[in-house]
Amino acid sequence: MQKSNTALQIASYLLETGAVKLRPETPFTWSSGWLSPIYCDNRVTLSYPAIRSFIKNALSEEIRMHFPEVEVIGGVATAGIAQGALVADLLDLPYIYVRPEPKSHGMGNQIEGRLLPDQKVVLIEDLVSTGGSSLKAASAVNVAGGNVIGMAAIFTYGFEKATQNFKDANIPLVCLSNYQNLLGIALEQGYIQTEMLETLSSWRKAPERWKK
Repeated sequence: MQKSNTALQIASYLLETGAVKLRPETPFTWSSGWLSPIYCDNRVTLSYPAIRSFIKNALSEEIRMHFPEVEVIGGVATAGIAQGALVADLLDLPYIYVRPEPKSHGMGNQIEGRLLPDQKVVLIEDLVSTGGSSLKAASAVNVAGGNVIGMAAIFTYGFEKATQNFKDANIPLVCLSNYQNLLGIALEQGYIQTEMLETLSSWRKAPERWKK
């Protein structure tokens, strides 16, 4: 299956399972305070075996294509943990996961699993918004002695800020699908109407100012 078809199929699955909800008239509020017409929780797809496997296979194929030298798969907590483990199993690679912060007890680990010095790591995310939390996880791996060579995610909003953040960090990002793919499928399948496209598109261009 071509990548473009994969991107559209992923978008369709996210809508079908309710992992993505589009609600421009009564927007969601993010923790940042931004208003958003979309809510995305790709963990929902884990409850659908066929879709879960499709995503696992698609992520694995992207990693084989873009990061063939990978030695370790890492999941970004919490949403990337399960999908990362599935991908690591399929690729028959060691697996770690990265906490948002070091534990306040026990060994104080932020990275769980065995990471050897200079091992090449690809991190798995379910969703990329601005890239802040993803790149924080990458920094933790690098500080611990690993070498993050890339990141793979199920979905991205496609914010310019995220593109710049990953560029500044010199970490390549590959995503299975994105916001524009989603809007096209949502319109085609009747989740949204044509008159909603303008406001939905304007959000992605300036999310911090949308509806304010």
